[in-house]
Amino acid sequence: MKNVSARQRLKSEIRQLMRSMDFVSEHPSLAKGSRGREAARYAAIYQHLALAWEHLALQCRHWDGFKAKRGGARCCPICGLVKGAQESWLLLPRNRRKAIGRMIKPTSTEVFPNRKAATVLDDAVCFHGAKLHVEVANPSRSILFRDKSITVTAHRTVTLAEDDVECSVDEQMVRLRTEPRKPKTEPPYGAFAWEIPRKTLKRFPVLLEYDRRGRFVGLCIFRPGEEPVKRAVSRV
Repeated sequence: MKNVSARQRLKSEIRQLMRSMDFVSEHPSLAKGSRGREAARYAAIYQHLALAWEHLALQCRHWDGFKAKRGGARCCPICGLVKGAQESWLLLPRNRRKAIGRMIKPTSTEVFPNRKAATVLDDAVCFHGAKLHVEVANPSRSILFRDKSITVTAHRTVTLAEDDVECSVDEQMVRLRTEPRKPKTEPPYGAFAWEIPRKTLKRFPVLLEYDRRGRFVGLCIFRPGEEPVKRAVSRV
């Protein structure tokens, strides 16, 4: 009887909390582009409700099992936890470090038939105007040039975008782009510094960084304005 009572109580509390979160999130002050004290006040209320949701979800024992949802995932109808997923947290204090979820990496060496089946995580958040996207996937099959079948390796890719500048990080490469690629345009060329003609290289606002041992430690790209950057001096 105690388990039944706890289940019913938790269901009721989470249901009421969801209604409160929906009410706050739909407030006109939080509409796209809205700013001001009222918007900040309701945003803070939503953060507090999120903490309450986390507290309630930790009490769930998944008494009703897991039910299939759109996309094939099986979720707890009480707290929303996805079956087989690691316990995650949502901690969003107002003026301190925020934590959403845990670090997730590829979970299998099996080659899946397509990208959708191989996806482990595909999530994004917009934080004060900056967009952060995390994608984790197992190996999968894909088509290259419409007729060639290839295997896409497992990866964990983190992409941060601010205005038109985008930085993408995975286990093999760090890529920085200063402007987005337009649809239906040819991809950019790629070359090492010594392969680029000196005349062309003068137009590259790029600063290579290295330590006292001569090891490459970073790359600095100046955002060009109307006039190209002619010279940059750095002290190691």
